[in-house]
Amino acid sequence: MIASLILALRFLTIVPVPGEEARERGALGRAAWWFPVVGLALGLALVAADRALALAFAPLLSATLVLSLWKVATGGIHLDGLADCLDGLGGRDRAHRLAIMRDSRIGAFGAIGLVLYLLIALVALAELPPAGRARFLLLAPITGRLAPLLVALRFGGARPDEGSGGAFLRAVPVLAGPVHLLALLAVAAWLVGPWGPIAILGALVLVFLWSAFLAWRFGGLTGDGLGSGVEIGELAMLLAGAALAHRGMI
Repeated sequence: MIASLILALRFLTIVPVPGEEARERGALGRAAWWFPVVGLALGLALVAADRALALAFAPLLSATLVLSLWKVATGGIHLDGLADCLDGLGGRDRAHRLAIMRDSRIGAFGAIGLVLYLLIALVALAELPPAGRARFLLLAPITGRLAPLLVALRFGGARPDEGSGGAFLRAVPVLAGPVHLLALLAVAAWLVGPWGPIAILGALVLVFLWSAFLAWRFGGLTGDGLGSGVEIGELAMLLAGAALAHRGMI
């Protein structure tokens, strides 16, 4: 169990965790039990950083620094997946799309997509009032890291016999997603009220639709596709928070 936690921390963050990680076949999929827990730890760290930075900087600059810390702490792994997916979608057929995604170079679609993604995320975060920002900074990383556990219940890998995505999807415990979802909905209701669970479910539905689109275009999901879903889930939560704040609901 501890070896799976170490693997999850090393995979999802740049934190130099000591100890021996799980290495057996399907280890990352089984470590998915810990993904939302890692998201919770990341969220708590972001809330602490946001409160500290708010003492020294204006809201926009504070939000920029928090978002930068957020993406640096994860090693940009999910942003890379999003960029690869956006580049791959421009391929002429399934084989060509998958080949583009395997290319380590970023293309025009990926670069433009990342710029727009980060710009939207920054403005959404800056629009949140201090109390609302803390709540959604906590909920967004958990929601994003819960998404792959739920997606795994429906979709298979684009390359079932190779690639990290297929191996992960096959090994994710069936109960991991539903158990964490119920816990997250309860936490969201406590922090935000009735709009909290609605925001969570809306973000996860958006990830599901994005995953379905990728599965249609690529013949299944890849590791990049799963990573892009994390980013979509996080952005959806920030947008939900900004919308609620704009309407005076939080």
